[in-house]
Amino acid sequence: MLLLVGGVGYGAYWSISTVRASFPETTGSLQLKGLSGPVQVKRDGYGIPQIYAGTSEDLFRAQGFVQAQDRFWEMDVRRHMTAGRLSEMFGSGQVETDAFLRTMGWHRVAKQEYDTKVSAATKKYLRAYSDGVNAYLKDHQGDALSVEYAALDFKNDGYKPEKWTPVDSLAWLKAMAWDLRGNMQDEVDRALASNRLSAKQIDELYPSYPYSRNKPIVQGGAVNGVTDEFDPKGTPAGSTSGTGGTGSVDGGATGAAQGLQTQLSSLSKTLDDVPALLGPNGTGIGSNSWVVSGKYTTTGKPLLANDPHLAPQLPSVWYQMGLHCKQVTSECPYDAAGFTFAGLPGVVIGHNQDISWGMTNLGADVSDLYLEKVTSDGYLYDGKQLPFTTREETIKVAGGTSRKITVRTTNNGPIVSDRDDELADVGKSAPVGTGADDVAPDRGDGYAVALKWTALTPSNTMDAVFKLNTAKNFSDFRKAARDFAVPSQNLIYADTKGNIGYQAPGQIPVRSKGDGRYPAPGWDSRYKWSKYIPQSALPWELNPDRGYIVTANQAVIDKKNYPYLLTDDWGYGARSQRITDLIESKVKDGGKISTDDMQSLQMDNSSEIAKLLTPYLLKVEVKDDYVREAQKLLESWDYTQDSDSAAAAYFNAVWRNTLKLAFGDKLPKELRVKGECLRVRPADDSGPLEDLNGNARLVRECGKRDPDMAQPDGGDRWYEVVRKIIKDPKNDWWKTAGTRNKPGATNRDELLGQAMRAARSELTAKLGKDINSWSWGRLHRLTLKNQTLGTDGPGVVQWLLNRGPWNLSGGEAAVNATGWNAAGGYDVTWVPSMRMVVNLDNLDKSRWINLTGASGHAYNAHYTDQTEKWAKGELLPWAFNKSAVDKSTEDELALTP
Repeated sequence: MLLLVGGVGYGAYWSISTVRASFPETTGSLQLKGLSGPVQVKRDGYGIPQIYAGTSEDLFRAQGFVQAQDRFWEMDVRRHMTAGRLSEMFGSGQVETDAFLRTMGWHRVAKQEYDTKVSAATKKYLRAYSDGVNAYLKDHQGDALSVEYAALDFKNDGYKPEKWTPVDSLAWLKAMAWDLRGNMQDEVDRALASNRLSAKQIDELYPSYPYSRNKPIVQGGAVNGVTDEFDPKGTPAGSTSGTGGTGSVDGGATGAAQGLQTQLSSLSKTLDDVPALLGPNGTGIGSNSWVVSGKYTTTGKPLLANDPHLAPQLPSVWYQMGLHCKQVTSECPYDAAGFTFAGLPGVVIGHNQDISWGMTNLGADVSDLYLEKVTSDGYLYDGKQLPFTTREETIKVAGGTSRKITVRTTNNGPIVSDRDDELADVGKSAPVGTGADDVAPDRGDGYAVALKWTALTPSNTMDAVFKLNTAKNFSDFRKAARDFAVPSQNLIYADTKGNIGYQAPGQIPVRSKGDGRYPAPGWDSRYKWSKYIPQSALPWELNPDRGYIVTANQAVIDKKNYPYLLTDDWGYGARSQRITDLIESKVKDGGKISTDDMQSLQMDNSSEIAKLLTPYLLKVEVKDDYVREAQKLLESWDYTQDSDSAAAAYFNAVWRNTLKLAFGDKLPKELRVKGECLRVRPADDSGPLEDLNGNARLVRECGKRDPDMAQPDGGDRWYEVVRKIIKDPKNDWWKTAGTRNKPGATNRDELLGQAMRAARSELTAKLGKDINSWSWGRLHRLTLKNQTLGTDGPGVVQWLLNRGPWNLSGGEAAVNATGWNAAGGYDVTWVPSMRMVVNLDNLDKSRWINLTGASGHAYNAHYTDQTEKWAKGELLPWAFNKSAVDKSTEDELALTP
């Protein structure tokens, strides 16, 4: 077989031997320098490795070697990204992204962590892991590492990967933290929205969390006001004072935020570009986890489920493996299996012989944008001029000239606005408002924007990974959680003795003033972070009376019971409450939950917004038979978004058009889809509102957001927005501007009628006139793309590296969270990136699945061999104990000193 690589290779050909050159050796024997004894690598029929070693260092050295065998291209790209060095691989197109990443300084912070924060044992394990990677690199170069290097050679001839370092591993934790950084995007979006919407309207688009309807994770307890410790059985002393405000914009930050439109738009684009390399970002990101006590399970012991929702990548962001000491002792305490990241030692999510743990994003507000009054000499702080801390960075460019940048830092953080020309003149057009006791400095040439973020402070999160891997009980689990500084995750727990639990960890700031919803005035020390929430005060639970714990990005605890502000930008609980309802319906009247039930629950496709909106759609009088035919699809629909459902296809198209008409067309261009243009009144309202002929004076504005990041995205925040106005048919949001040829809507039912007509036309164009041929899966498709060349490479290279599409069930904010962005289209943008169900009664009866497969090598048998089963909701057997692993082993490799 010959593969033509057009465009990159000027007509070059790849033979099948080129494609297969990088496939790993999985049988026989290989020498691995540095081992103190032999190591066995046992792979099952899906290529998933289980490693057995005599010492901890040998274990992690072998882990580095094996992950490099399967995934080194992915590892190499990731470390270049986290270090702001993508231009060294891919050329000038990555310079701006590198400049932004250098400004944040992930790699610099990771080095500080290695030098000053992580334990001696962690350093030892990181070095052993790096040695294993480098042992593989020593004997593999070019296409022997991965076929992508053969393609890269045509653009960056002679590129050779550098040795792997412990800091390369630690820096990946910064990428994790960036993806899971909380409400930064909401903070930017609210400020951008103020260009066209009033503060009242913005608050309506960010409603408060519905605590009375969607239960928080921890459903009781309080912080002791004397000891500052959280007590799961405690009773709140009264109303709290530390929640950071009511959600309205406070005086000093308000006007400053309103003066940032053009500049924050540019920053928003930069923020979008960075996560695009990793995947997750924005309100779509989420995860499910839940644990059920043995009193409600068929086994009599806990069952724990987890499925993190991230953007789809090929290969999957996760890597499955087992790490086993041949004899578990205090010197070699590891006997764990689960999911980790290629490039990172240890197991991130999974179980050991005693406990299991899962993670979902807590969503704590751990980052703030600060407006800075700057001059050529420095920046203003409490009326004084302070000098910047500066450093110079050189960005090397493959095939081009190096670029030097200067990074300026205030006491709030690095000035991220320096990375874009438009951000040089912050707040140029709008007036700066002030509160009664807030005085904003003269804007002059503008404000700059600095980023304060917990991940830019060195921490010892890596220690937590190793401690979780060896924890034997809930006390050990909580001690490990104390080190889990960033990203802040909901950690759920179960053990083989029958206990279930939860811990909220993380380094979460306490603000002296303000609530983090809008950019804060950096010149005023009253807006600084005063401290971090004490670890002892963070919410936790052990064996709650209800017998289960659900975490799915909902509120952690009712804010009226808790004295600290975690965030006001939670997920709104659509998934968490659906999971809760299904568990409660199963266990009522003595019912029991099985492993099969846990697996089935992960695939629940029910749509909450459909339950809310469909009755109103069916009451709209539709006179057009063409539209009425589609409306009838909803009459007997059970709100389940199966792949073959015509009703689900039509409803979601109606939902998308409802959002566009009611909200999307009223948002500023910075939030709308790139290239979609509207004629609107000028944002600044300057000049007359009518021309000389009495017609409304309109300007043409085109959206700026990438489709998968635009608003309204249709997530459960928008469910809540619609829920609050659905019974008010004359609410202003239902009113739309008309055109010469089509009148606007004046009330709810007129707008819903317009949405149904638009959806009928849209699906006719996409799926055909015959509604019997419609299906949700034909709209809602997943294509897996290689994270670099599969996205931006020549068409034939993309064909070589990418896979799909798959027609999927599920949807946005469903438990089976195959997310899509309603502003951008129906393609799948978020997925359960893996799924697992852990059986604490018999660990060998646990189950797991990855989105893709173990291998990162195109055309390897394990490149996407799990995807078809993943799409159907199937799980693979998960062998853990040695006898079960031996039975499942198909390939065995001996690594010898």
